[in-house]
Amino acid sequence: MNLSTFRIKLLDRYIIRKFIGTFFMALLLIIVIVIIFDISEKIDDFVDKEAPLKAIVLDYYLNFIPYFINMFSPLFVFITVIFFTSKLAGNSEIIAMLSGGVSFGRLMYPYFLSALLIASMSLGLNLFVIPQANAKRQVFEEQYIKGQRFYNTNRNIHYQIAPGEFVYVESFSTWNNTAYKFTLESTKDNHLVSKLSAESAKWDSTTGGWHLKNYTLRDYSTSRQDIVFGKQADTVISLTVDDFYRRENTVETLNYRELEDLIAMQRLRGDSMVKYSLIEKHTRFAVPFSAFILTLIGVSLSSKKRRGGIGLNLGVGIALSFSYILFLRFSQMFVITDTLPPWLAMWLPNIIYAFIAVILYRMAPK
Repeated sequence: MNLSTFRIKLLDRYIIRKFIGTFFMALLLIIVIVIIFDISEKIDDFVDKEAPLKAIVLDYYLNFIPYFINMFSPLFVFITVIFFTSKLAGNSEIIAMLSGGVSFGRLMYPYFLSALLIASMSLGLNLFVIPQANAKRQVFEEQYIKGQRFYNTNRNIHYQIAPGEFVYVESFSTWNNTAYKFTLESTKDNHLVSKLSAESAKWDSTTGGWHLKNYTLRDYSTSRQDIVFGKQADTVISLTVDDFYRRENTVETLNYRELEDLIAMQRLRGDSMVKYSLIEKHTRFAVPFSAFILTLIGVSLSSKKRRGGIGLNLGVGIALSFSYILFLRFSQMFVITDTLPPWLAMWLPNIIYAFIAVILYRMAPK
């Protein structure tokens, strides 16, 4: 393979400049429009709850921008490629490039370099920037827009808090941070070693443990069963009150290492909420990778000069990009309903659109 083929030339710099410049220009324009509409929608909340201007700008909108960029980056990439490639084709620049001895495959090189830059930016935002930004944005929204929004499973809660240790709670009250009908079982080699039952267990923030009332401790480790009764007792276990609270979209505020730790803990505990954490994990990688697929589709669709200008190409591009985003959201249902494993469900849009990209590439005029 000739390494000079991959050397960035004048034509490559021209296409990269067009691609990146158009992408960020479209991004800037859409962000300004979205912020204006968002302000008009939320201005009453800002005024009624006396949100400081500094908090609105720094805590909300400054952290809203990277979240918005990442959410719609497939749309921006697709529209950018369709728009400026259609203009190149309309000005017969694509024909001139191909006639000058540049193969269609070599023409894709600067496109993919640009897509690599955008995908790297999106991946960096996903893994390092957006989680921290989401945490600050959600705190602002809870304080000045939506109010606190938590959910918990409330009844019949089962957790494995450590190997061989299981907690069962019949119900949990968020009003007084109390678990009712609390049971802690310890097992070894599939045999029950001890069982601690209590009428209630109230969270004690000062000790970081649980205050039990009317408890019964049964010890099965000996040949005889020892039973201890008591009115009150304190216990510290690998379970906190935070485990009974779930802020909506909590997984969006965790960096990659924290998300991996949460997934490991949820799998250990048999927590059904692990599927949402896995959706978040695989989405963070699947969305940046889509930049390559959508770039290939965009170039293949718009590299041919068409009568009537770029209107048809833009229409097709917007339709396909929105269908991709919709499919990406819809594929989450495959995980929630246990139809597909999370990694396959979140990569399924990329797999399907990759086949579409290959077909369109083969059909593109060369």
